[in-house]
Amino acid sequence: MNSALLAAKTAGYTMPQLWRVLSKSGYFIGLSGAIGATVTYATTVAPALRTRGSEDGDAAVLRRRSAHYLAWAGMVLLVTGYLQLAARLARAGKGMPFTDALAPGRIWHFLRTPATKGAWIAQGTVYLVQNVVLVLTAALLVALFLPAARRRLDALALTALPLSLATTLVSAVPVTTPKNRDAVLDLVFDQVHIVSGTVWLGGLALLVALAAARGRLGDTAGQLWADMWRRFSLVAMVCVGAVLVSGLWMSWRHVGAISQLWTTGYGLALLVKILLVLGLITAGAGNQLWLMPRIARARRADDTTSLLRLTLRHFPKVVWGEVVLGLAVLAVMPFLSGSARGEAGSPQAASSADVLAAGAVLAIALAASLYATAKASEALARRQAAVAAPGVGREHAVGTGSDRGPVARIR
Repeated sequence: MNSALLAAKTAGYTMPQLWRVLSKSGYFIGLSGAIGATVTYATTVAPALRTRGSEDGDAAVLRRRSAHYLAWAGMVLLVTGYLQLAARLARAGKGMPFTDALAPGRIWHFLRTPATKGAWIAQGTVYLVQNVVLVLTAALLVALFLPAARRRLDALALTALPLSLATTLVSAVPVTTPKNRDAVLDLVFDQVHIVSGTVWLGGLALLVALAAARGRLGDTAGQLWADMWRRFSLVAMVCVGAVLVSGLWMSWRHVGAISQLWTTGYGLALLVKILLVLGLITAGAGNQLWLMPRIARARRADDTTSLLRLTLRHFPKVVWGEVVLGLAVLAVMPFLSGSARGEAGSPQAASSADVLAAGAVLAIALAASLYATAKASEALARRQAAVAAPGVGREHAVGTGSDRGPVARIR
């Protein structure tokens, strides 16, 4: 380990300053809160709540909690977005101290900087548009602190959703014409990576926050949560596929050899990130292949006790672990600066028809494996139900002993 760290330090890698680590990690936390929460609410929470009707007590509790979460997500996005803008100023040109870059006057001057020669639009203008969108997104979400706005939760969340996505997409607009196809693909895959990652991590955080309200939910809330976990598992699988495909592209572009993962600063940071993401995927696979079949089995048997225990006690525990791993991934991201190829003196990667064809094959194989995982989860649920059903009492069909304590013990 010491030799690897020494190699990284002598390979031209520059450790980011603390303000850079905090501002960039914080910004991605803000994006995860806004993008992940709005997408997950629209695709997972709202559809599940609509099936319960407006008079359902559990649905009302989760709607209120969703509104408060989205409101706080807007506040976090607003603060972290400002810090990220100041960090951009601190790194622009010859740079300046981060504390000086926090001054609103300096930021406004930076946003009005004219376009450089050869640029079709000023970089400051791009950042200005991005931050106007960011403020609009935050304003819509923060409005949910107001009781009157909470009555329009669905409308506000669905309006904030495309704006939150635009917050990151606008910042990727190039101010000059991309040099080649690879430069365009870099922009596309970078945004795919950011959007899919923030939806995945932000969605997990939202559901964990909602699950914390289990003490105020009724005995039949397990059915509602089984539906939400099922819906989000599909969203998460799409995000995992997008993260892996885009991550493979970016890794190939920045790393020229496996050995560069432990002999360069960029490679070490990427290796840590890869291990953390693999931990996330492993936990997700455990949910899909172990917990989801048991939830489906308890749901078919209409066993409210086991369903509550699985959906609001066991499942959130695993998801909490995923959230912690996700935060660690965001903490590592500021250290991914430069390129392992550049540090090691390797030639720049350039795509070809063969490389793109191989990438397409890998993407198809990955999609097929994720589809097979989903089908395997369904098959396991059906098999367990078939084995447990014949001539077996309900206690043995869906749980025994410690799995069937009173509902009060679950909360």
